[in-house]
Amino acid sequence: MEKNDTNQNRYLATLAKYNTQLDDAKVQAQVLALIEKKVPENNNEEVKKFLFNCIDLTTLNSTDSDESVMHFTEKVNLFDTEYPDLKNVAAICVYPNFAEVVKDTLEVDGVKIACVSAGFPSSQTFIEVKIAETAMAIMEGADEIDIVISIGKFLSGDYETMCEEIQELKDVCKENHLKVILETGELKSASNIKKASILSMYAGADFIKTSTGKQQPAATVEAAYVMCQAIKEYHEHTGRKIGFKPAGGINTVNDALAYYTIVKEVLGKEWLTNELFRLGTSRLANLLLSEIKGEEIKFF
Repeated sequence: MEKNDTNQNRYLATLAKYNTQLDDAKVQAQVLALIEKKVPENNNEEVKKFLFNCIDLTTLNSTDSDESVMHFTEKVNLFDTEYPDLKNVAAICVYPNFAEVVKDTLEVDGVKIACVSAGFPSSQTFIEVKIAETAMAIMEGADEIDIVISIGKFLSGDYETMCEEIQELKDVCKENHLKVILETGELKSASNIKKASILSMYAGADFIKTSTGKQQPAATVEAAYVMCQAIKEYHEHTGRKIGFKPAGGINTVNDALAYYTIVKEVLGKEWLTNELFRLGTSRLANLLLSEIKGEEIKFF
């Protein structure tokens, strides 16, 4: 794809409005101090119930089948009956070829169908394929689409191609939410994470998301802190509220509490809704349930 200098300069001019020269050590110190000071006050049942309602319950395995995805979805259906006092998960996230299975099986209200798309997890395919896959996922029942930025294009400074792909995929999604995954572990620095966040939002992302969960490191508190700062500054500049989703490596309830704390302290209580905050994980569901109910539960 031939680069247009005018367009490339437009993206550089957008970045120039923000502070993207960040000190990694300073970011790490700031976020660790924030977590140490503020997480304890959020370690309560009310917050854990809220976090459960923010989960994108995810199965993205090579062994997934129609039968396994149906069974996975039926667990979500059963949850309302088994735990009528709790709000269900926010969404079920699957590969696009299973969107119809989830749609046909899901019987409860308020749970979205999310699909990873557009060459997930590497994003290394033709834009035409990305568009077709995304359109088919929506046609089959997806409410939300999770895509990965073209990381190689970003790292080589080709912001035009990276952003135009996001714009084209948002055009396909229309009113359906587009979650844009930065794969922060591959971006290496806080400055790159800030730049990728700003460009993704400018190009049309409804959410920005840390990771695919297929690369290590996945979500980190440092990346989350930088992304939430970017969301805050972008909102101040444009008035648009962009959602935030950490995903990959959320292994404990304390991990989830750390991300909740970052969102609350950086973005404020307005972002404490599952319309603007999600957690990409499955293992966390049973852990949160167990802590809420005070006994070990393996429901999912």
